[in-house]
Amino acid sequence: MKLGLVSAILDKSDFYELIDVVAENGLDCVEVACWPKGKAARRYAGVSHIDVANLTIDKAEEFKTYAASKGVDISSLAYYPNPLDENLERRKEVIDHIYKVIDASALMGINMVTTFIGRMPSKAVSVNIEEVVKVWTPILEYAQSKGVKIAIENCPMLFTEDEWPGGQNLMTTPAIWRQIFEALPFDNLGINYDPSHFIWQQIDYIAPLYEFRDKIFHVHYKDIKIYEDKLRDVGIMATPLQYMSPKLPGLGDVNWNKYVSALTDIGFEGYTVIEVEDKAFEKSYEDVKKSITLSARYLRNFVI
Repeated sequence: MKLGLVSAILDKSDFYELIDVVAENGLDCVEVACWPKGKAARRYAGVSHIDVANLTIDKAEEFKTYAASKGVDISSLAYYPNPLDENLERRKEVIDHIYKVIDASALMGINMVTTFIGRMPSKAVSVNIEEVVKVWTPILEYAQSKGVKIAIENCPMLFTEDEWPGGQNLMTTPAIWRQIFEALPFDNLGINYDPSHFIWQQIDYIAPLYEFRDKIFHVHYKDIKIYEDKLRDVGIMATPLQYMSPKLPGLGDVNWNKYVSALTDIGFEGYTVIEVEDKAFEKSYEDVKKSITLSARYLRNFVI
């Protein structure tokens, strides 16, 4: 396994400083954020370390050469929107950009895109699955023609009132994964596995690693902390940020011994990246960089 970083936390750095920070922390790879330039919809989104809409062959080669000179692989190009947005104009904008990310990933020889499958928040799961097939069949066919894999993160995108009631990403549970993989039997569709999102859903985050071992294309390291006193006060029907918070690896409720042990059990040898979203380490940009150092130092106990 290779250990790296999701680049979105370094929103004040350009591509070159990003690579420098990754290399200085002894990390092997980076998942590069590729939102449309200048369009930040929420915290940790809107970051564009590679402007895929204007990426030329020469610029792509320049990026690849610089990363390689620092001993850093690019694990994937990342863009996490809602491709099933119920506003069809916004949906089209999102899907158009997904195609650009796929093109850039193929151009750079990365051949991996990490994203969300999306969800219509007001619709039932069954209706959403029908829509997923309509929306994603042509995208997956296109990605397949380019030799690009699509890894869907299991984040529900159901944290605040504006994402209520159903959230903005359907691939959130093993039960739904089975339905989607049956409905979309593409070899290039897989999972970007994040254990933290299972914690607050009260789902076993170890067992699915074994069942879906052949569909795990990419891995996240993000921790989550459940505040039991807050949960007792608001209950599980509350918006989740009322009773939980993302934390640096080792500072929350994920058992990293068991998690990485299971990854070794299934023979996973791909890219595993730290996703930093801990607001306790955001007092300054230097604190953000320190949080990367702390996370890397901790996870090197398990991933060498």
